[in-house]
Amino acid sequence: MRRSWTFTITSEIPAPPERVWARVVTPEGINHEMRPWMTMSMPPGARGMTIDSIPVGTGQPVGRAWIRLFGLVPFDFDHLVIARLEPGRRFVEESTMASMRRWGHDRTVAPGRAASSSQVTDVVTLEPRAPLRVAGPLLRRVLGAFFAHRHRRLAAYFADSRGEP
Repeated sequence: MRRSWTFTITSEIPAPPERVWARVVTPEGINHEMRPWMTMSMPPGARGMTIDSIPVGTGQPVGRAWIRLFGLVPFDFDHLVIARLEPGRRFVEESTMASMRRWGHDRTVAPGRAASSSQVTDVVTLEPRAPLRVAGPLLRRVLGAFFAHRHRRLAAYFADSRGEP
């Protein structure tokens, strides 16, 4: 029996959408959000690329992106596929992982409520592989907390740098 879980996180980020987008599509920005708990490598064929420059809509993985615990210990990998891209606004990742039959990450960056701010929304859908399926509700909670951490790190980055790259 296949089962998936979804959660949504939305945060107000103190920087304009174009600056936030420029940060969140880079390996440096992604890893900054994930630290200190995890980091993610770019697949060998995609080094030097950003989400903006990865081939979109092919359905073929760009390669294997390793996920490392504390930035050191590889514990999972992501067969990275960007299914849709609206440059400057939205990307949709539809990948598989060693631990997930399906990993969906839909990130939108939109104008925020305050002047010169952005609203970042992540919708994540996970379908764990058989051994982890029973832990689906727990994984949803843990990953929801991890994405809340990512949003706090992103907001703090722009609060500290005043949105400067």
